[in-house]
Amino acid sequence: MTTRDFTERDIHLALDGELPDEERAAFETWLESNPEMNARSNRFSADREALRSALSATLDEPVPARFTKLVAGDGGRRLLLRSRWWQAAAAAVLLAMGGTGGYVVGSRGIGSEDVSADRFAEEAVAAYIVYAAEKRHAVEVPASDGEHMRNWLSARIGLRLVTPDLTADGFQLIGGRLLPSGTGKAAMLLYEDAEGNRISLFVTSEAGSYAKGTYAEKNGPAAIYWLDKGYGCAVVGVLPQERLATVARNAYRQLIEGAESKV
Repeated sequence: MTTRDFTERDIHLALDGELPDEERAAFETWLESNPEMNARSNRFSADREALRSALSATLDEPVPARFTKLVAGDGGRRLLLRSRWWQAAAAAVLLAMGGTGGYVVGSRGIGSEDVSADRFAEEAVAAYIVYAAEKRHAVEVPASDGEHMRNWLSARIGLRLVTPDLTADGFQLIGGRLLPSGTGKAAMLLYEDAEGNRISLFVTSEAGSYAKGTYAEKNGPAAIYWLDKGYGCAVVGVLPQERLATVARNAYRQLIEGAESKV
């Protein structure tokens, strides 16, 4: 079995069927031991299937007569119209993909690229996948030691952290833990309802401009996130979209209000 350091490029090679057969086993092992890259691979795979599905009905259609005329028309005008047509086509594809797994839909508009939001959402989902399933070691500090947990995590991530009360939404705080995030650190708070459903609140210090959106893994957890007022906040869970959105808004409101109320 070949062993080497794999990268995101190898994910694309594997999805395109171009990864050498002798490296496949080592690559799969690498994915299993790297939750963030595994989540990214799932996302790329979901995007690939969504794009194929979105375009499958048009692949064999004849070229419309109006486009044939454009090819024979004025060069400058043809280029302008073709550009507009491709922009519209790209928007349609992204709209079709927006409801599928592994795609970030943000507040900046269809087709806008926000690498920091993309990375942040992937990290939040990867952390949830790893720790939400744990029974005995899901958190480092239990909710019963709440004051110590808040002070400890606040000092580590460089933000005044509060623990939102989500009992009105049916969730009780289990505890929290410290995680790496990009070049910094993140706090993850874990909650559970009476049926055993768990959600996580993933919080980091983010200096980027305002953004909000939804990131969904195909057949897996979804994240609703905000980058605002120096915070990066993502609520992650496997819940109906409407319920997750309600919990996320409540958690984010308390997080911001609690931070602003402190001196």
